[in-house]
Amino acid sequence: MAAYKSSSIKSKWVKTKWLLQHYELRQYVPRTLLFTKTNLDTMIDSYKTVFLKPTGGSGGSNIIRIKRKTKGFQTQLNRKKNFYSTQKKLLTRLSNHAGKRSYLLQKGISLAKTKGRPFDIRVMVQKTNQGSWITTGLFTKIGRPGKVATNYNQGGTIGYFKSTMRGAGYSKADIQERETHLKQMGVTVGNTFDYHKRGFRELGLDVAIDSKGNPWILEVNTRPQFYPLKNMSNRKLYQRMVNTGKQYGRKK
Repeated sequence: MAAYKSSSIKSKWVKTKWLLQHYELRQYVPRTLLFTKTNLDTMIDSYKTVFLKPTGGSGGSNIIRIKRKTKGFQTQLNRKKNFYSTQKKLLTRLSNHAGKRSYLLQKGISLAKTKGRPFDIRVMVQKTNQGSWITTGLFTKIGRPGKVATNYNQGGTIGYFKSTMRGAGYSKADIQERETHLKQMGVTVGNTFDYHKRGFRELGLDVAIDSKGNPWILEVNTRPQFYPLKNMSNRKLYQRMVNTGKQYGRKK
């Protein structure tokens, strides 16, 4: 447990429902349903790629990517791929993986790529002692080729927002516009979470940019980590987050 004060919610399903209840934020949430046989049928009939995620998981572990193929379905867990010729066989595999734990099904977003590698964006928001949410930084998580998740502990690397976006082909004006929008989105999510539960002092949004440039909120972390930023040549971002975190007792 963290030794500082900030509310925490483990359930991705609860957090997703909070986002969906907000008139503005719901457009940025990929379709997400609880894992059941009926919902699996619905999702794989509707989308070419679907992700199975543990409701209470973190760090990108235990995520299975399901791809619809011409004659069945391909699953991938970490680097291991399997093929199932029928929906019944697929359901058996996923049910065995889930066991008695709760899982979610989420529409797959085709991540934008920077220099050929998929990435998503972490939007870090923290609350000052004055009670205002501020976005203290954006950074990117750049995935390893062949991996399902971009997370640092899944072998991904941390990147600077602007240079990652340049590598994805965005112009300076586009990058500035997206930075402003993502920072505003972070503050809106902070205020939305406050409406449902008291005590949040920090949140980390995982935002995907799809191949058309649209942003999607994949997840909101209530115990966001930023320690990998310590290893970057420019430590300003890390220092800003640490300094803001000190206001609620977070030291690193």
